[in-house]
Amino acid sequence: MIGDIVETKQCQLKDVMDLFRSGQVVKVCAPMVRYSKLAFRTLVRKYSCDLCYTPMIVAADFVRSAEARDSEFTTNKVGDHPLIVQFAAKEAQVLCDAARIVCPFADGIDLNCGCPQRWAMAEGYGACLINKPELVRDMVRHVRNQIDNPRFSVSIKIRIHEDLKRTVDLCQKAEATGVSWITVHGRSVEERHQPVHYDAIKIIKQSMSIPIVANGDIKTLEDAENVHHLTGADGIMVARGLLANPAMFAGYEETPLRCIQDWVDIALEHGTPFTCFHHHLMYMMERITSKQEKKVFNVLSSTSAVLDYLNDHYGV
Repeated sequence: MIGDIVETKQCQLKDVMDLFRSGQVVKVCAPMVRYSKLAFRTLVRKYSCDLCYTPMIVAADFVRSAEARDSEFTTNKVGDHPLIVQFAAKEAQVLCDAARIVCPFADGIDLNCGCPQRWAMAEGYGACLINKPELVRDMVRHVRNQIDNPRFSVSIKIRIHEDLKRTVDLCQKAEATGVSWITVHGRSVEERHQPVHYDAIKIIKQSMSIPIVANGDIKTLEDAENVHHLTGADGIMVARGLLANPAMFAGYEETPLRCIQDWVDIALEHGTPFTCFHHHLMYMMERITSKQEKKVFNVLSSTSAVLDYLNDHYGV
């Protein structure tokens, strides 16, 4: 069972691929805009998350601007591993330059080929890349050729085509170029809230010899286990499920008070901006607060007000 996996001593990993070689299902925190930053990654790692991604970073801005680097990428040497930095890119050399910058601080990079947002597609980023397998292949090959560290992983995260043969072809081309693993969100670019095509992930998994990570609509540990059995995937990536319950991978059905206390401690220690601090708590407390309590808690406007509320109502 996924929940029974003993927490990996992450600092002892020689290679992020050791996670996939362990024979256990790898539990992954997805790249989430604004949310999967250092403080939240620190929290989910306390609750059996094996591998974390940064939010998506636009590689061209990251390479060009020191200000962008400082605001977009924060890590620490001790606890924030294994760590994958996800980039949006459309030029091989730009992705290489970005990878070279983060290589000393991270365990790998991921090329975003799955973001369906209009701005990303219009800029040539994200999910439009699933229709450009040669470009994806070039970008992976450039990073492989220019990064000296053989332990540095290069992965891609994709959505599926309506014609699944095209997706399998894309994945096989990426595998032949040396991609480390592929994360598959089991929806097409047009699909938002439709059911996830886990059968498609299974077919992709059966067509590949590298690890496949399944993503899409996984909200509980039971969901994660079911998706693993349905698809045969080597890893399970979760986004909103972890926002709602950062202790999900440790087997909790809803966010325990201990986890809320941990978030308060970590967020304050990291100087997390109030809006982010508050939003995370709103997600975490969604299932454990009444409608009336939400009306009060969700409009609090300062850290001290939030701390007072948590202390008065939950003893946190």
